[in-house]
Amino acid sequence: MTTTRADAISLGPGAEFDAIRQMSDRWGARASGLGDDAAILRVPRGDSLVVSTDTAVEGRHFKRAWLSSRQIGYRSVVAALSDLAAMAARPIGVLVAITVPDAWRGELLEIADGVGDAVDVAQTHIVGGNLSAGTELSITTTVLGAAFAPLRRSCARLDDRVYVTGQLGGPIGAVRRLLLGQMPDSFGDRFARPVPRLAEARWLVERGATAGIDISDGLIADLRHVAAASHVAIDIDDRRVPVFDGADITSALHGGDEYEILVTAPHDIDREEFQRCFGLRLSEIGRVVRAPETDVTVRGARVANAAGYDHFSH
Repeated sequence: MTTTRADAISLGPGAEFDAIRQMSDRWGARASGLGDDAAILRVPRGDSLVVSTDTAVEGRHFKRAWLSSRQIGYRSVVAALSDLAAMAARPIGVLVAITVPDAWRGELLEIADGVGDAVDVAQTHIVGGNLSAGTELSITTTVLGAAFAPLRRSCARLDDRVYVTGQLGGPIGAVRRLLLGQMPDSFGDRFARPVPRLAEARWLVERGATAGIDISDGLIADLRHVAAASHVAIDIDDRRVPVFDGADITSALHGGDEYEILVTAPHDIDREEFQRCFGLRLSEIGRVVRAPETDVTVRGARVANAAGYDHFSH
């Protein structure tokens, strides 16, 4: 996109630029610094620039019958913002590239509204992107953040405690209902409107969290990434895993699209203070343990079929 609203840098004529002008007008003050060939962002002195990109493709990441156009735009951006949360980074800008088939042209501004909703949640700005025609709807979001001490997957150590935010199992419960042609009921918002835990992650780092990841593929699957990166073993007590009301423990352990945050810390983190600050549960669910192999176990037992979501296996 690398464009601007009409009151800043003008664009030339054409249908593509008309659409961009309409989207920019829709975003208003949520879009800033647009119009050049690339975004220019200032990073606070001493911070690291943290960047992530995520793509949502129709038919693989979402179904048109399941979500409104606004929800599709929102979820697509939140998935990328959650990667910043996983690193405890503060968002400083979002770039959005949208490929729009003819069948979706009339929905473009609703998608743009959803993008704007996600940007509002993250308290950041749209600073550029791209708009193209194509055969299927896809939304690629690049997020830029800043962090003085980014949270990494590779810093878990022996005897660290393992914590998770929120409650798990809701999104996969919604998908199961949708596959059966049913309304997702209480699971609906957890699937359609997840929240990136940006402020929560920074709070956890300030209180000693040393390693972290967001739950996109499933609790066990994503903890395995932490274990592998840190060269450790992690043992989970499934009786302490917070389960979304109406879901089951299998869904909580293996369901994806949660966008909650997993962290490790060498000491106790005040869970009551976390609840007071965010109105959200923080649960201690396991420990980093001594074991002959790098793995994740549940009360000492290996977990079968816990590979998590694989984009190339569907």
